[in-house]
Amino acid sequence: MSSSLAEPGLPLAVLCVVMVLLAASVYWWSSIGRISTVPTAALRGFVQLAAISLILAAALAHLWSSLLVLLVMFGAAAFTSIRRSEAGRSGLWLTIPLAVGIGVVVPLCLLTGVVPAEGIAIVPVGGIILGGTMTATSLSARRSLDALTERHGEVEAALSLGLSERDSRLEVVRPTAGDALLPGLDQTRTVGLVTLPGAFVGVLLASGSAIQAGAVQILVLTGLLLAQTLAVVLTVEFVSRGYVHRS
Repeated sequence: MSSSLAEPGLPLAVLCVVMVLLAASVYWWSSIGRISTVPTAALRGFVQLAAISLILAAALAHLWSSLLVLLVMFGAAAFTSIRRSEAGRSGLWLTIPLAVGIGVVVPLCLLTGVVPAEGIAIVPVGGIILGGTMTATSLSARRSLDALTERHGEVEAALSLGLSERDSRLEVVRPTAGDALLPGLDQTRTVGLVTLPGAFVGVLLASGSAIQAGAVQILVLTGLLLAQTLAVVLTVEFVSRGYVHRS
């Protein structure tokens, strides 16, 4: 069975342009932001996808080049988390939670043979795991640092009671870990009921069976849960110890 969903061509181009113009019109009508916001984002997305499509077509043919692509993706994810945390140079510590998250899950998938050691499999699975881990790390760092700023008095009070600096901060930032993990948990809890995630749909569109699509999706979701949990716990620990901080 083949699918003609979103085939490149004039109809797709016209539809995308119309949707961008409609979204820009809503921006203008509601004054929620600059009218150029949506067109600029769409143009950037188009350029990036066009470039990555050409690169992946060549890179996925070899394992070494696929790993190089994953390394570049890791760099982009680390940069994003550092920027979102607003922690300056101390945000470089956030590369460790990202590395641990993907560094545990992907090797587990490869060693068990569930994911074949081929670029066509490693890059998509690794990319999804990395993207989810990036989001959880960014949320965790940002929320933790915000909590320390907003509840500084509570940290001082804990210090006055004899708690260490790490434990005093941890009392404030620990609850933010649950918030950072909530999107991933909700996605897992509602999969198939609210949404059909990308991995599931991708397998179906590639002519795979619904059973195979479900198997791939549960692999991705459980991998995300592990990677995000590891990353968030490390992020909270780094913030509590003062490694990641704001000036």
